[in-house]
Amino acid sequence: MSARDAVVEWAERGHISPDALPRALEAAGATPDGPAWRRFLSVLLLTVGALLLAAGVVMFFAYNWDALGRHQKFALVETAFVASAVVAWFIGPARLAGQAALLLTTLLTGALLALIGQTYQTGADTYQLFGYWALLVLPWVVVGRMPVLWLLLVALVNLTLVTYFDAFQGTLGIVGTIDNEWLAWILFALNTIVLVVWEMAARRGVPWISERWVPRLLAIASGACVANLALWAVFETSGDIGPWALPAYVAWMAGAFYCYRFRIRDLFVLAGGVLSAVVVIAAALTRWLADGDNAGAFLLLGRVVIGLSGAGAWWLRGVAAEGEA
Repeated sequence: MSARDAVVEWAERGHISPDALPRALEAAGATPDGPAWRRFLSVLLLTVGALLLAAGVVMFFAYNWDALGRHQKFALVETAFVASAVVAWFIGPARLAGQAALLLTTLLTGALLALIGQTYQTGADTYQLFGYWALLVLPWVVVGRMPVLWLLLVALVNLTLVTYFDAFQGTLGIVGTIDNEWLAWILFALNTIVLVVWEMAARRGVPWISERWVPRLLAIASGACVANLALWAVFETSGDIGPWALPAYVAWMAGAFYCYRFRIRDLFVLAGGVLSAVVVIAAALTRWLADGDNAGAFLLLGRVVIGLSGAGAWWLRGVAAEGEA
């Protein structure tokens, strides 16, 4: 638990009066000072500015597509691309302005690839756009050492797999075909491996990997994939899902509980695990009670969901209170 969370928890329990709460936060160092506010605003404005500039370029083409010639379109995108790349090169990724320029360059790479495909009608599928985008920006992601770029790369790889499957209906050439279950397994394995590697690097003290929001998003992606497999196993009646979906879900939940309860202690991921457990258990009860009395089944299901949610909230509050010791 952070110093701010501990002080707020004490105030909620009545150990600190409301009038003394601002002084307690200041004494605990939980109130940001002037330099901290300036850094926060610099990061926020530079990041939002880069995102808005990239979005502005894309929206400008969408609105003025018929009014612009081919050379004008490419000149506009390439000018913005080269300018952002030059700024990132000279400033360097160690400074905030260089990181914002590198992020803008990465986003404009996708815009340029989309413009090439739309202008020349190359016949390329969507998965090729995401795949080449991920491949081309890989050196910048490695050199930049920015969490947002790595997360963008993981998202591009996920989109490449999903759109490839949609384009070819699961055809994998010499491997044969895959169905929706195998696609879910592949996405689950990919996001889980990235999550484990990221957490291991963070435990080794890599400074730029210390941000907690990235592994939390990766945990959401990995947990959502395995929860989807579990729900599929619950409602599937034809037997196509296979026998390993529910054991994999239980194993993932057990591993996440051990890691984020005893090793790292991340309440966000634990709360996500509680939500996932409530959803899967409620789905299993729904499947089991599907042939019974509807009114009684819904009443029982509502009570179970309320009970599980309350128990999960009580447990999470206890875990949070342990940080005070």
